[in-house]
Amino acid sequence: MGDPNKVDEKLPLRDAHLQLDSRIQRWIFNQGWHGLREVQAKAIAPILSGQTDVLISAATAAGKTEAFFLPACSVLVTTDSEQNIDHRERESEGVGILYISPLKALINDQYRRLESLEKLLDMQVTPWHGDSPRSKKQQQKKSPSGIILITPESLESLLVRDAGWVKQAFGSLKYIVIDEFHAFLGSERGQHLLSLLTRLEHLTERLDSPIPRVALSATLGDLESVPQSLRPNQSFPCVIIEEDEAKASIKVQVKGYVQPSKLAFEADSKNIDVENPDSKNMGIEHPYTAEAQVCADLYRFCRGGSHLVFANSRQRTEMIATELSDLCEYNIVPNEFFPHHGSLSKELRESLEKRLQKEALPTTAICTMTLELGIDIGKVDTVVQVTAPHSVASLRQRLGRSGRRGDSAVLRMLITEKEIDKDTSLTDKLRLKLIQSLAMIRLLIISKWFEPADTSLYHFSTLLHQVLATIGQWGGIRADQLYMLLCKQGPFQQIQPVHFKSLLTQMGQMQLLTQLGNQQLVLGIIGERIVGHYTFYAVFKTLEEYRIVTGNRTLGTLPVETMLIPEQYIIFSGRRWQVKNIDMDKKVVDVISVKGGGKPPTFGGDGMSIHDRVRQEMYEILSNGDYRIQVGNHHVDFADETARQLFSESIDTFRRYDLNNQPVIDQDGNSYIFMWRGDKVVNTLVALLIRHDFIVEVYAGVIRVNEVDSIQIHQFLQKLATQPLPSATELAETVPNKLVEKFDEYLPEDLLTIGYGAQAFDIGDLKEWLKGFKKTDLEL
Repeated sequence: MGDPNKVDEKLPLRDAHLQLDSRIQRWIFNQGWHGLREVQAKAIAPILSGQTDVLISAATAAGKTEAFFLPACSVLVTTDSEQNIDHRERESEGVGILYISPLKALINDQYRRLESLEKLLDMQVTPWHGDSPRSKKQQQKKSPSGIILITPESLESLLVRDAGWVKQAFGSLKYIVIDEFHAFLGSERGQHLLSLLTRLEHLTERLDSPIPRVALSATLGDLESVPQSLRPNQSFPCVIIEEDEAKASIKVQVKGYVQPSKLAFEADSKNIDVENPDSKNMGIEHPYTAEAQVCADLYRFCRGGSHLVFANSRQRTEMIATELSDLCEYNIVPNEFFPHHGSLSKELRESLEKRLQKEALPTTAICTMTLELGIDIGKVDTVVQVTAPHSVASLRQRLGRSGRRGDSAVLRMLITEKEIDKDTSLTDKLRLKLIQSLAMIRLLIISKWFEPADTSLYHFSTLLHQVLATIGQWGGIRADQLYMLLCKQGPFQQIQPVHFKSLLTQMGQMQLLTQLGNQQLVLGIIGERIVGHYTFYAVFKTLEEYRIVTGNRTLGTLPVETMLIPEQYIIFSGRRWQVKNIDMDKKVVDVISVKGGGKPPTFGGDGMSIHDRVRQEMYEILSNGDYRIQVGNHHVDFADETARQLFSESIDTFRRYDLNNQPVIDQDGNSYIFMWRGDKVVNTLVALLIRHDFIVEVYAGVIRVNEVDSIQIHQFLQKLATQPLPSATELAETVPNKLVEKFDEYLPEDLLTIGYGAQAFDIGDLKEWLKGFKKTDLEL
């Protein structure tokens, strides 16, 4: 192979492998491959050139990892051979590839996959995280070369504690590759990673000759906008490589379940279940509950195979795993069902992962999002989603875990709704859990859409962390140098000088930093304590929860990210409560019980933000009265009989209240506002309603305004449509619980409010929605 910068881009894709080093060509042959896959062939030329960033988007198991490593390793070994460097002299060359992963487990998995290449090419490959063998790290410290596999947190630790070695070891770095890039996009951890990469290029004096960045992902919405997220200062071009079409077929089924009303359950609990006549014999104590029906079906679907069951919450994960394990014991068969979530020990998680990888025993993992990313867990027969998924992106990632090795990807979605009785709430009658699930499936399969990253956020907490880390790395640095590095050249492009000045002033007052006579900023007493603690290197924190308290009784907890405003009504534990006080220090929310018309709804969402596009697709499904997917001249129905019945009930309710034409309706002495918009827009209107002394509840995107009629609400919305609205920052001033991210407690109030407003509210889209009320001529 010749100069890697002179690649033959006209070479047919089927012969693209001929540009690779002969040893790697031999390795491909030894794998028994019948040629490279599409994304692998397309990636060779741009990666060999080293003159561009590369974004590789393809389905799970489509060969993205090899698409990067085969040409990148070819460059490394070819450079050595052309310069007559043998493996004993490679330490002078330094590390060639820095692989960054969101998970330690994924690093360990990639290390196993690279072992054969490591031996073939006589190349050092080092996993680098808290659980990695110390001997491997010491060898790399002594003779830096080859490939390092690392997490962002471990890279931060190296920059702060051993910047001299990093400069030497990474001085000739040829590639930075980021796996599961979607897991970083739009989050504080992603902002941290991008800042790390800018600081690494600054340290190694590569800002003028950037290190090519390669991003790998199966789940990236709006691909054209992703290069800016990969390199915010746009100092390097980016080639996008996308798999043309998924080769594997997709099989989808939505199964509906009905939770009997209390009276029906009590009346029938002594009889045999006509729909599941064998459930009594399976050891299910109350076979009529929807929960028991779901577990009975999971036992029937999954026993004897390899499956992933995503249950969304840790509590539901444990419940389902325990029920299925009990069923195995009752039927005197070996247990095949095991939980997998972040609260379990590393040993238990890894034991289950190895069991799945070996494929020797039938195994079903009941999991949260811990098995969503690309850890190799072998061949999975089906993926089961219990309850509505959080996002289309998450659903796509989960679906990609099955359908490997040419088989169809199989998704079962199990959705529970409550039986309708005289007390059933309007929103429960709409079956929104089911409609949301149907909408997400349609967006995934028909539109091939999933949520893009939110690039409008400020990430002040992460910026504060990076100020401390950069000062810790250099010992001292001027304020203007910090701003240039982190904000102008780095990812904090939204931050204006006035924001930065406010941040540094507050950090000085809190003794996080201090300024010397020569204008150098150095760590203050508190700053040294924070940076010196082992927990400093991560910018994310374990999600805290507020205790919900009434009188002296604790009702339970809510995630700290839940928007709570005094006087707001919330649904908790099946009852209505009004927020009276929020104690930020003690993380306690005082509530009082309140009465309201009708029974509270069961589906209020799971605390995750639902995107505009999802709710608009829900509206389209209900307006058209059809969720089926058209394939050629046929409409494919992927719902079972119960789900179809639930859908029919939803359509009946939608049409009875004329929700196709009426965004505001009266019911039980209250008004309901149907926006069919995402949670940021809904939150904005909720905050405005509370600001004007309305009593408000919100669940699953539906706003209920208590004890007012639709005429008053129409008048209020018309008024909003014709007058200037407060900014997102002004709305955020009314929210007490703004401490969401790890270092928020150190931020000045102005920045905390600006950041929270951008995260929680969307004034622009609300204005767009309100246009429908500007010229409304109501016939009252």
